[in-house]
Formats: sequence, C-alpha cells, structure tokens
Amino acid sequence: MSETAYLLETAYTEIRYTFCMGLKNRIVPDGLYYLTMTVVDWVDVFTRPTYKHIIVDTLKFCQENKGLKLYAWCLMSNHLHIIAAADEGKNLSDILRDFKGYTSRKIVTAIQEEPESRRQWMLHRFEFSAKPNPKVRHYKLWQDGNEAKEIHSNTFLDQKLEYIHQNPVRAEWVDEPEHYRYSSAANYANLPGLLPIEFPD
Repeated sequence: MSETAYLLETAYTEIRYTFCMGLKNRIVPDGLYYLTMTVVDWVDVFTRPTYKHIIVDTLKFCQENKGLKLYAWCLMSNHLHIIAAADEGKNLSDILRDFKGYTSRKIVTAIQEEPESRRQWMLHRFEFSAKPNPKVRHYKLWQDGNEAKEIHSNTFLDQKLEYIHQNPVRAEWVDEPEHYRYSSAANYANLPGLLPIEFPD
C-alpha cells in the first residue's frame, strides 16, 4: 500500500468513526478499541513511580480478574493509552468504569499519604473538577469518557500501535520505544514487559 493510500484509509476510518459514533464514543460488545484516559486539567500525575505502579497493578488485576484483554498500552505523564477488548461475556465499558474508579481512589489516597510537594495543588484541582458532578463526592481524577475508537482494520491498528509506542520518543524521554518501561513497546520488540499482552492475529 502506498503512503497516500495509507493516509487516505486512516483519515476515512477516523471520519467514519466520528460520524457513526458521535461525541459519546460508545463502546459496543466484542469490539477492539483504541482508548485514551486523561487526567482532569491534564495534571501531570504520573511523574512518580508510586502513581505509575497503581496503574500497572490495576491493569494487571483487570487482566486476571475482570476479563480485560490488553493489546497495547502506554502511560504518559497525564494520560493513558490502551488498545483493549473484553473477554466473551464481559463488558469493556464496565471494566473501564471500575478501573477509573479504583485508580482514582488509590491515587488520591497516595497523594494524601505519600511525600508529595504538589499535594495541595493537585487535590485542589481534583476537588474543583468534582464539584459540577453530584455523583462524585470529593475528588475527580479522570476526565469523563475514554475517547473510544473502534479498530476496524489492520491499517488503523498498526497506526495506533505506532502512535502509542512512539509517545515517549516524541516526548524525548527515550531514544527507542522499547526503552520506555511503562508501555507495551518492549513486548512488541520480543523483550520482557511489565504486563502480558495479547498480540493481534
């Protein structure tokens, strides 16, 4: 496939998805999705290992106990990219809801209890973000939604895999994607990763 054809197919996929799914980015059963979960106000929470480990441990728990099928992931300073699906009979939306709820509570507790120079500022941002939502009692860590995009083709999948794994390189944190610890790039380079990965057929 030529580069022009590749770009046209990618653009068509993005446009078709936006038109069909609208702003809510609804997740349907049995689909494979590219998802982005972002911290409110783009606060750089994930700059300390303690908070990163909460994300990794919770993803692993969801894999082992909730039916999460993880194909790729990359944790940046204020957002998490994953490519994921759910086991048969499981609901990906429910898994993501539980993941965000649990990690929000655990990270807020860690901010309150661990040495953290930004504690007051971060808690203020999370408390302020929670006020408009009566369902949130005290703090809101994650933005609403997951920016879910269903993966329709191998071309779209390859594009998103490349985008996810190149994030730390673009941020100039590492020279090669597989050198970044908090992503699945190592798995795709036949190296040990922090989490087991489902490889696409």
